[in-house]
Amino acid sequence: MQPSLWLALAGAGVLISFTPGAGAINTMSNSLNSGFRRSLWGILGQQAALIVHILIVALGVGVLVASSPVAFTVIRYAGAAYLVYLGIKQFLHKPDLDQEQAAALRNEPGFSMFRRGLWVNLLNPKAIVFFLAFMPQFIRPEQPLLPQYLVLSATVVVIDILVMWFFFAAAATTFQRFTSDARGQMVLNRTFGVLFVAVGALLALVH
Repeated sequence: MQPSLWLALAGAGVLISFTPGAGAINTMSNSLNSGFRRSLWGILGQQAALIVHILIVALGVGVLVASSPVAFTVIRYAGAAYLVYLGIKQFLHKPDLDQEQAAALRNEPGFSMFRRGLWVNLLNPKAIVFFLAFMPQFIRPEQPLLPQYLVLSATVVVIDILVMWFFFAAAATTFQRFTSDARGQMVLNRTFGVLFVAVGALLALVH
């Protein structure tokens, strides 16, 4: 990939990663509940989903999903339902002032956060449609395809990890001082709960 083309790819990747969405909300929620360092597990799950989306598009399956109203609708509503479920669960979560409960929450297994991050991004068919429009801009069919897809995937994933961890997860740590009392925890739980539900509703309603 030519340097100028890669710079354009990197610039586009940065803009995409900074666009608020379910992944950013999930990252901030993990950072608040489990700490900045451990929020990386959820971010890695989200990247695994991105790689799956890229593979789907690269293999041509994305064209089928995008052109099949039934498949697209099923995945869209499944993703929306999962985000609404996460939102309701977060909204109803009671403040954890008990030290043992708080420790249990902060020590949530990494695989649990990874799995949640994976599903948050995986159940988003619009990502497939987006990559269908995005990827061809940076792929030259007359050149070997595998190296190009590898460079594209690595670039998008690395940028997203950096933005999610050092921007969204780090930003969430500024709210941690509000979680020392029940009222602060309740406000944050309800705020993130509403955000998850809102993103799920948009995913279901916006075509």
